Amino acid sequence: MEKNKDKKISKLKTKDLAFIGIFAAIIAVCSWITVPLGAVPVTLQTLGVCIAAGLLGAKRGTLSVVIYIFLGLVGVPVFSGFGAGPGVLFGMTGGYIIGFIFTALIVGLAVDLIGKRLWVYVVFMVLGIAVCYAFGTVWFIFVYTQKVSSITIGSALSMCVIPFIIPDLVKIGVASAICMALKKRINY
Repeated sequence: MEKNKDKKISKLKTKDLAFIGIFAAIIAVCSWITVPLGAVPVTLQTLGVCIAAGLLGAKRGTLSVVIYIFLGLVGVPVFSGFGAGPGVLFGMTGGYIIGFIFTALIVGLAVDLIGKRLWVYVVFMVLGIAVCYAFGTVWFIFVYTQKVSSITIGSALSMCVIPFIIPDLVKIGVASAICMALKKRINY
């Protein structure tokens, strides 16, 4: 009997699947809203990722990000600029897309372990996006040196991180406010 109970707990309910799918779609829509800014465009993807993890927690929020990435990998145009396919995912900006998984895990775990509080949202969204920056920038340097030429860490940071700090802080503020407003309606 105890084994059956554990199986029921680990399965996702229909409501969970619906929210995971909805948030994967929200992240896709957020990715289509872009402002070109050099090699890496400003998008609202991080906003969607932070909201998904902040409201759904680690398991469901991360699953929504993984589904979003999988859809893009198989050719559904969900990445920024309606991009899709392995070329985008393994290209210069693909590390940031993979970094969204880490962002969702960090934000989701914090919400699961500490609770849905404003300071938790803000602190762990900042930390999650910083990890995404780190992963994405390392990936960018690796791919850039393979395809174009060598690049310094300073140059990579000036292209891939510094221009995005203020827009991402604004997105964190908006995501935190949305999560605070919806946390009782989407309660996990």
